[in-house]
Amino acid sequence: MKAVVMNGIGDTDVMEVVDRPEPAATPGHVLVEIAMAGVNFMDIGVRQGMAWTETPNPKVLGVEGAGRVLAIGEGVSEFAIGDRVAWVYAPGSYAERISIPATSLVKVPEFIDDRTAASLMMQGLTASHFATDFHPIQPGDTALVHAAAGGVGLLLTQIIRLRGGRVIGRVSSDDKVAIAKQAGAEAVIVDTEGEFADEVLRLTDGRGVEVVYDGSGPKTFKGSLDALRRSGTLCWYGPVLGGPGPLDIISLPKSIRIGYAVFSDHIHTPELLRARTRQLFDWIENGSLKVSIGGIYPLAQAAQAHADIASRATTGKLLLIP
Repeated sequence: MKAVVMNGIGDTDVMEVVDRPEPAATPGHVLVEIAMAGVNFMDIGVRQGMAWTETPNPKVLGVEGAGRVLAIGEGVSEFAIGDRVAWVYAPGSYAERISIPATSLVKVPEFIDDRTAASLMMQGLTASHFATDFHPIQPGDTALVHAAAGGVGLLLTQIIRLRGGRVIGRVSSDDKVAIAKQAGAEAVIVDTEGEFADEVLRLTDGRGVEVVYDGSGPKTFKGSLDALRRSGTLCWYGPVLGGPGPLDIISLPKSIRIGYAVFSDHIHTPELLRARTRQLFDWIENGSLKVSIGGIYPLAQAAQAHADIASRATTGKLLLIP
């Protein structure tokens, strides 16, 4: 079968499409034919040596996708051949087929197509964790959402609005403003230099926001602190762009709280994975949540997809078709 591997740590030139042995449905696993694979910043982190370092190269990239069950391993009873399924963390998803632990799979309802399912898993569960668990949005809360036109940002904005919150979005260019507003951002700030806090304070009559969701790297860290109200929360995520460096906790202003949000804490059991995913599917079905797909690439162009998402020029979700 065809798969995209990384032959070493580095830029996109370490990625290669190769022939790999066919996987098998081993005990506790399900063999899946992949219809769509999601592209995530996490994949770039793996390629750059920030994760999976215990697995030798060459290794297959990707952790997310949607497809159809081809075979069932011993001990698996909750899935059948032909079932449509999706997953959020199964290393090796940039491929034509994959053997996945049954505990990592969810069934996909007929009203959800493969593109939507593959787009929703990691970014949807991440956004859900941020707005319903890490800092549960309350009616009347105002949130600052960085990268508001990206895959996580667009879903996060919609979930915040579903919970009665208000969103101030930050984007990197004028052409992303309309996309962020369409998702529900009440105001959108265009900024590439990390100089947005004064505008946030103006939009909140000097009060600041209840929560900042910041996955934009160290450049925005100080501005995010300055944009918070007293006792506000900074939700920090996305290690690929780097952390803020050492912190002197005594110097933190305004009794704020800072935390690093990891979506796997939201879905640390198969039951939670399926419950949280079912909520996302329900929102899709009733029209409360919409997925924005920013680009679909053949598997052979996975390196280009990595370059495009890293450029920050894309909006919405990027997908690969094996």
